[in-house]
Amino acid sequence: MTELRVWTVTQVNRAVRTLLEDTIESLWITGEVANWTRARSGHCYFTLKDEQAQLRCAMFKSEADKLPVDPEDGTTVRAIGGLTLYEARGEYQFVVRRLEAEGAEGLWRQAFEKLRSKLEAEGLFAPERKRPLPKFPEAVGVVTSLAGAAHADILTVVRRRAPWTRVILRGARVQGEGAGKEVAAAIAALGNSGLVDVMIVGRGGGSLEDLWAFNEEVVARAIIACPVPVISAVGHEVDVTISDLVADFRAPTPSAGAEAAVKDGEGLSEALEVTRTRMSGALRAIAFRRREVLGVCLSQLRRSGVGLIRPRREVVNQAGDRMETAIQKLSASKRTRLSEVAGKMDVLSPLATLHRGYALPQDPGGRILRTESAFRGGDRFDLRVTDGSVPCEVRDES
Repeated sequence: MTELRVWTVTQVNRAVRTLLEDTIESLWITGEVANWTRARSGHCYFTLKDEQAQLRCAMFKSEADKLPVDPEDGTTVRAIGGLTLYEARGEYQFVVRRLEAEGAEGLWRQAFEKLRSKLEAEGLFAPERKRPLPKFPEAVGVVTSLAGAAHADILTVVRRRAPWTRVILRGARVQGEGAGKEVAAAIAALGNSGLVDVMIVGRGGGSLEDLWAFNEEVVARAIIACPVPVISAVGHEVDVTISDLVADFRAPTPSAGAEAAVKDGEGLSEALEVTRTRMSGALRAIAFRRREVLGVCLSQLRRSGVGLIRPRREVVNQAGDRMETAIQKLSASKRTRLSEVAGKMDVLSPLATLHRGYALPQDPGGRILRTESAFRGGDRFDLRVTDGSVPCEVRDES
């Protein structure tokens, strides 16, 4: 009889683990989740069960972090992974690499509805919270992938409709692990830069999982905190994301987002024509009202002016009469005084003496000849009489 080999517990468990891992390839297992636990390490432990049996499962942190939400107990899922044995305890388990709820979007849809209910309860979807988009922005910010077609579509639309508008692009990954944080950081950086008047956040279409970055709470909070209005332009028309619900304006595609952000040239011309018509009408109305007010004021001024001027005119007339009387009295007094002075001057004047029959000799220079010695033979002089002068000459007859 062949002697049997004696195994240690460790050897047995290792052999069973190797047997399981080497002989059974990866497989999908479906069942109902029970006792889901996420450890402090980030690893997740749970049980898959059906009506007759159960299977212990583990999902390591690197894979568990890719889940949009931890499945609730009772959720029917399917998982892909491999069978193994935890040697230290001899526990047979299924190591899950990927987990999906019923339907391709099961867990993603659960996570979407959970966050949607939370934000809606905070009133973040309310229409009154939405900000209006600027009519004629000078600069449009764009947050999307530099590798995708969305930014090219946006640039094409802006150049066609409003080529004078600047476009400032901030690149971010829009799919995969960590994409949500990149999108949120780009929104915050561009919104707080002071360089843009409105922002377009988006990407092209895809599955709910592909679009998941725009369903993350960090992106929703960044849109809400953005200081400028945000247009969410994610996916195709049928796709709806959390960013669509919290944004100030939801566009079905990136191109539609660009059309919402800028007016085309014809629209601008129409707006300017409407503005010109309104301004012209407003100016005419203002001028008409001012003319009416001015007419009323002039009428009031005339009525009040007549009442003010009439008594003032009477006062002026009376003052004029008094001044005329006073001037006449003063003139008569001065005239009398002047006559008296003139009479006195006439008495004292040499001319008065001439009137009495006297004559006044003067040399050619006008000096009066007063003595006999002033007259020399042959000298000429004038004899001033009352009505003129008589030329004279001194003759020597001795």
